[in-house]
Amino acid sequence: MKKLMYLIMAATLAVVLIWANGLLGSAFAVANDPLPHWNDGKVKQGIIEFVARVTDPDSPDFVAPEDRIATFDNDGTLWAEQPYPQLLFTMAEVDALVAANPELRSQQPYKALLDQDFDYFKTAEEETLTELLAAVYADRTQAEYEAEVQQFFATAEYPTLGVPVTEVTYLPMVELLDYLRDNGFQTWICSGGGIDLMRQISEPFYGVPPQQVIGTHIQKDWREHDGEMVIWRLPELVLVTDKEGKPIGMDLHIGKPPIFSAGNVRSGGDIPHLTYSQQQQPSMQLMINHDDAEREFAYAEPDNASLNASAENGWTVVSMKDDWKTIFAFQQ
Repeated sequence: MKKLMYLIMAATLAVVLIWANGLLGSAFAVANDPLPHWNDGKVKQGIIEFVARVTDPDSPDFVAPEDRIATFDNDGTLWAEQPYPQLLFTMAEVDALVAANPELRSQQPYKALLDQDFDYFKTAEEETLTELLAAVYADRTQAEYEAEVQQFFATAEYPTLGVPVTEVTYLPMVELLDYLRDNGFQTWICSGGGIDLMRQISEPFYGVPPQQVIGTHIQKDWREHDGEMVIWRLPELVLVTDKEGKPIGMDLHIGKPPIFSAGNVRSGGDIPHLTYSQQQQPSMQLMINHDDAEREFAYAEPDNASLNASAENGWTVVSMKDDWKTIFAFQQ
């Protein structure tokens, strides 16, 4: 009887050990996967191999830490852009302005914006656009503007996904940012969005400090206001960091091309960004392709410019449908 009991206990212990070892092995594999929300395949492997090459001191492609610069577009690359969060902020500001001054509802450019008549802005006079710029983004202190942005992100919802705006960042890309920083990269944002809006969310959303954000910005002045010296926002654009403006912005803020860059398919706006990065060797470029209508949105460019440029230049195209296990954290 005792022998039988010993055998049963030994068998049970063996099963428990096998089961536990399986769990530990699985946990070990997850812990050692630097990009767990990316599907295994050529894209994920290519990223890992590139990072290994440029960080290995014995590799001919070794890059010193001070030159490991990575730049990311924001809209459509780090978070959703259908619609742009900056557009949602602009409309919220105009809503508040019209609530305080109802007569503006029937006046341009406010009417066009609230009616989402974006064709109007293609032919609008410069004075009209300057008026909107002043009403939404200028003629106030920098501190006042930052408070408005913070309030927006604390309360706004993303209409097409039905979640707070704070939840529309792409989980695989946030993961990639962390992975690059773990390997000695500086991660920067270079986007057509407003620099002062993105700086309010870059660190909590992406771990990117505000001083490593490049974006469209307006003129500012140092002046006295209400008895104290303040930074005052003026209704004058200084630089639009879209398309050709992206390399200009990176040269201004960084002073050298990045060795890793990421943009997305929508308007061809990231072609100069990735082209500039490719001038630095070794380097790697990612082009995010929005091809997942079920989990996000599916859209393309009429002229296919970004995907054509990717094919011609050997850039890595990331399929949201095929390369990402999860797109948004709320979908887990």
